[in-house]
Amino acid sequence: MTQAESSDPDAVVAAELARLRADAEAAEAELKAARARAALAAAEEAAARASQAPPDTPRPVSEPVGDGPLTEDGVAAVVRGYTFDEPGLHLGALVNGEAVPTAQVRIPFGMLNRHGLVAGATGTGKTRTLQLLAEQIAAGGVPVFAADIKGDLSGVATPGEPSEKLLARTRAIGQDWQPAASATEYFSLGGIGTGVPIRATVSAFGPLLLSKVLGLNQTQESSLGLVFHYADANGLALVDLSDLRAVLTYLTSAEGKAELKELGGLSAATAGVILRELITFADGGADVFFGEPEFDVRDILRTAPDGRGIINLLEIPGVADKPELFSTFLMYLLAELFEILPEVGDLDRPKLVFFFDEAHLLFRDASKDFVAAIVQTVRLIRSKGVGVFFVTQTPKDVPSDVLAQLGSRVQHALRAFTPEDAAALRATVRTYPTSGYDLERVLQELGTGEAIVTVMSEKGAPTPVAWTRLRAPLGLMSPSASEKIQATVAGSPLLAAYAEAVDRESAREILTARMNAAAEAAAAADAAAEQARIEAELAKQRAAHDRAQADAEKKARKEYERLLKQSAGSRSTRTTRRADPSPIDRVLGSKATQSILREVIRGVFGTARR
Repeated sequence: MTQAESSDPDAVVAAELARLRADAEAAEAELKAARARAALAAAEEAAARASQAPPDTPRPVSEPVGDGPLTEDGVAAVVRGYTFDEPGLHLGALVNGEAVPTAQVRIPFGMLNRHGLVAGATGTGKTRTLQLLAEQIAAGGVPVFAADIKGDLSGVATPGEPSEKLLARTRAIGQDWQPAASATEYFSLGGIGTGVPIRATVSAFGPLLLSKVLGLNQTQESSLGLVFHYADANGLALVDLSDLRAVLTYLTSAEGKAELKELGGLSAATAGVILRELITFADGGADVFFGEPEFDVRDILRTAPDGRGIINLLEIPGVADKPELFSTFLMYLLAELFEILPEVGDLDRPKLVFFFDEAHLLFRDASKDFVAAIVQTVRLIRSKGVGVFFVTQTPKDVPSDVLAQLGSRVQHALRAFTPEDAAALRATVRTYPTSGYDLERVLQELGTGEAIVTVMSEKGAPTPVAWTRLRAPLGLMSPSASEKIQATVAGSPLLAAYAEAVDRESAREILTARMNAAAEAAAAADAAAEQARIEAELAKQRAAHDRAQADAEKKARKEYERLLKQSAGSRSTRTTRRADPSPIDRVLGSKATQSILREVIRGVFGTARR
């Protein structure tokens, strides 16, 4: 390397990549040659035995090799079945009594989008198999997403630690073990934990997945779908759980009961049940998983600067008490990938491999509609370049319609302690192709780190069933140090985008404003009605008062006129002969005296205005 090249970081990286690529191609060629030599040796030995037999002697049946159940022909068939021209993942070496290092078991990269299953009882090595697969997939330039259920998958970011036992095992199966770390990104649900927070809006999560999390029955699930439809039709953004509660509260209130009636199939009682389940769910702390900024699933499709795929780990221990939530959340991420990715057909390497750990939690008590949605997603997402591996304890944890879509199977040991376990074991055995193994016995005798494997060849045909001793992961087989995880998260380019939650105007604020406006309008209407009632009462009292006053004045006038007439009559009888009125008559007849008398009479009868 020249001095100019050594000072250019890009040139250094390019040179290192070229060197690693050349080493990988050389190792691949050497491995193919070793397999071919093993197959040729087995064929030559069989031909030699056949040529030494007398002409009329029938060809002997191939005998088992050593202590293993497979004959030489069986071993040769395994070698041929797992010899591919295209690059692939190295699972391990065939076991036939002892490990057969020349018989390597592999999965072609191009068949990873045909999906797979990793199953086995607790403690049989499923997590290490997941780590082995994830490391090799990422090393091949393909991103990986997996849930870190127990926290020990985080060790992929730290080089493994050698030991005599480990090196002896790896040498026996033909693995040249060298410790290595993988490019890793850590995520956490809603920020509960160390990783970059992953959130989803309630609208994006959808009624089907939310019904699974809430444990709703089929009727309640369909009713929740009506609520989502109402919110969408009325421009009510469902960002977090408080938004959905606000919509349900509004529909069951006096203001929204008319709109609830228009929804048809949604009864007030069912809406009340859903509302109570939401309140309980949120009180349990689940509300932090919903909100904004919403996670963009394209961020798990990234590769490292050196071309390696990034292993994206979703930290689960912080929400281990909510298994339905995190398993359904994984399904949400897978559904989002299905929605946004374009059709690409069959690729040489997938765009992403998605590991669905603890898959039995996803299917437990799932409705028919929910299972149908999963089956459709698994069936169709293959053409979008995504491979899905379900990781669970027994194949019976996964519905048969889903199992039918899986091309690769890595089955660790199964236990049969109960009649139900024995029945499940026999059912599992019947799903395998015909082989030289007594699988019902072998599946109970597998050691830790061993599995029965069958995958799809590069031609799309199932490979021979192979008892396989799996390779050891290159990363640490225990959790990485917390300081290393924290430093990785702090340096993540995604942290700035997702660290802080955002609370924008959504259904809760819109409906609160609407209900407040309705309450204010109702209060104003009530106040106006009360004012009108008061004014009407005042007008009524005023009219009654005016009528009483008019009646009193009428009576006073009549009394006044009567007194005047009486007074005039008495005077006329005494003074008929007098031509001129007396002084008293003049006084009584004056306008001033009449005015005074009128006021006196009003005062007597209470008709004077006060």
